[in-house]
Amino acid sequence: MKFIELAEQRCSIRGYKSAPVADELLNEILQAGNLAPTAKNLQPFHFIVVRDGDKLDQLATAYSRPFLREAPLVIVICTESAKGWTRDQHDGKNYAEVDAAIAIDHMTLAAADLGLGTCWIGAFDPIMVTAAMGLPDGIEPIAMLPVGYPSEPGREKTRKPLVELVRYDHW
Repeated sequence: MKFIELAEQRCSIRGYKSAPVADELLNEILQAGNLAPTAKNLQPFHFIVVRDGDKLDQLATAYSRPFLREAPLVIVICTESAKGWTRDQHDGKNYAEVDAAIAIDHMTLAAADLGLGTCWIGAFDPIMVTAAMGLPDGIEPIAMLPVGYPSEPGREKTRKPLVELVRYDHW
């Protein structure tokens, strides 16, 4: 499949079958995240794979939508800002979250290529996720990514036309 077809096909899944995800498929998804480009190749992120039912229940209390608990596994993506590259010129922008976002995108596309569904979740209670995962100081949960076989199709994508998004040579 061409990349553009995969990008068009991938959508957020909000319903999962209970069938487990094979370790080989999970490892391929995790490897896709690991291969994502990062500023200065610092990789200031961590992936926590959650399959334990009690831990999944704890994550579900941090995000109230029921589909999170339907998925057989959730990957909690965390950043370690102290290990991220910081732009020194002018603003001191830390790129740890950007790096994590690129890794998450790689994982969502890898999952779609394998016939699995995901939904990038950022609207969760970070204090609850931190407690549930036992995160040490300096490690911040950025996203939760449920992974599993879709039980229903995703919503049709709507996107702005490129003419609204693209500028050439100046604003």
